[in-house]
Amino acid sequence: MSTLEIPLSQSVGYGVVVGVGFAFSLGMIGATVILRRYQKEIITAEEFSTAGRSVKTGLISAAVVSSWTWAATLLQSSTQAYKNGVSGPYFYAAGATVQIILFAFLAIKAKQIAPEAHTYLEIVKARYGPRAHGVFMFFAIATNILVTAMLLTGGSAVISDLTGMHTVAACFLLPLGVTVYTLFGGIKATFLTDYAHTIAIVVIIMTFAFTTYATSDILGSPDAVWEAVTKRALETPVSGNAEGSYLTMHSRSGGIFFVINIVGNFGTVFLDNGYWNKAIASSPASALPGYVLGGLAWFAIPWLTATTMGLACLALEDSPAFPTYPNRLTSDQVSAGLVLPNAAVALLGKGGAGATLVLVFMAVTSAMSAELIAVSSIFTYDIYRGYINPKASGKTLIMTSHAAVIVFALAIFFNNALERSK
Repeated sequence: MSTLEIPLSQSVGYGVVVGVGFAFSLGMIGATVILRRYQKEIITAEEFSTAGRSVKTGLISAAVVSSWTWAATLLQSSTQAYKNGVSGPYFYAAGATVQIILFAFLAIKAKQIAPEAHTYLEIVKARYGPRAHGVFMFFAIATNILVTAMLLTGGSAVISDLTGMHTVAACFLLPLGVTVYTLFGGIKATFLTDYAHTIAIVVIIMTFAFTTYATSDILGSPDAVWEAVTKRALETPVSGNAEGSYLTMHSRSGGIFFVINIVGNFGTVFLDNGYWNKAIASSPASALPGYVLGGLAWFAIPWLTATTMGLACLALEDSPAFPTYPNRLTSDQVSAGLVLPNAAVALLGKGGAGATLVLVFMAVTSAMSAELIAVSSIFTYDIYRGYINPKASGKTLIMTSHAAVIVFALAIFFNNALERSK
């Protein structure tokens, strides 16, 4: 959509951010109460951080997919398709799948050598001592802060563009429901909500795909998309692509992005305690297949999203249904990640804008819950029990975990709100 046209009202934005967020919170609180009453399950410090170390392959895979699906996964992959054509979605997806699949080997090794660990930093401390532990702890927390900041910044910007909701309000309200259900259910709550979020994300992506390639009155077939994108290449050929085509894998800028994507994402995955939390929470037989299946399943999300919405945006820019018609998207709008929202509005009108809003909300909140648990585990087991109170009781540890979730949430929310208000 253009910077002057907002397809949805602010009430819709607040309804999704607040209403859906609290619906998930109430659902997780209800599930926790039922488990306590009928299964006699008590949320101890161990249960809060590790879920009993018995999570099976399916939930591990869904949690990996959900945690690695950020707002940027959907928006920037579509931007790559818009800029580079069909090579963009493949290079984005392949370049960020490698790390998850390779992490599977670290996951099973951690289960073998440190079955009672709560974070990977405890393993570092036991092997290399406090000095190395401090260095890795700094980078782990820095990674969590940067990832959470990116999630909030990207998510609030898109929600503001779709609904006109103030970005500061979005920064505060987006994570509110996540913080509530994380406090009540711990890592088990994040697994359950990750599963639900993944289902919602896949359903919306499939809706976009079938609309673009099968049912749309404007496009409605692969042939129509191919013809429109081929025409676009004649008008605005892609520099560095074979014959300037959007329909080639021979792309110089796509290849450069592929290398950057692979190198950059190793640190994001391997230093993020959230991925280690899932490995630690898994049953010994589920760690390896859970991460391998999760990585392979995740590949389809950015690849299909971008191949659909990026190419649809290119194909529909000359259509009166496109929000910025008769103008194309500006470079600033493309860089801001507005390729997917504009294509969705062109395909489905306000329904497409609503679907994009829910899609971004699900992506942001599911990944954020993993970051909250990751930081909580570090503060509880590496800082508090590691250096402040080594003989802390289980009750004290669970209180520390809750306090860490609240403090980290407030700190990151206030920081992002101040940055967005400048």
